[in-house]
Amino acid sequence: QVQLVESGGGLVQAGVSLRLSCAASGLAFSSATMAWFRRGPGKEREFVAVITRGGTTTNADSVQGRCAISRDNAKMTLYLQLNSLKPEDTAVYYCAARPYSYMYTKYTNEADFGVWGQGTQVTVSS
Repeated sequence: QVQLVESGGGLVQAGVSLRLSCAASGLAFSSATMAWFRRGPGKEREFVAVITRGGTTTNADSVQGRCAISRDNAKMTLYLQLNSLKPEDTAVYYCAARPYSYMYTKYTNEADFGVWGQGTQVTVSS
């Protein structure tokens, strides 16, 4: 059974850093493109960051310079480091996987990903 489980969310103050984790199981992790999306209150789910099989990354403009996505294939875990958090970063953060992807293709649309976690809540207070 393929499963993605996010962790690391919580209630934090603006300006601090947070690292989210996504543990994968039942998935050929090293062959998957992995990404983070988020859904803020009353908003559509939006792309945050993606990392390809080859390790190349892309971030959304809204988090550019404050965000780093990484992966540990041996641990089958995806990470998202968020720095200088702002109240507008408040959202449920979702981990997503696209198994058996091309090595360096950067998928950024929800429809490109077939496996999703349940999400972890991040709330940033001002």
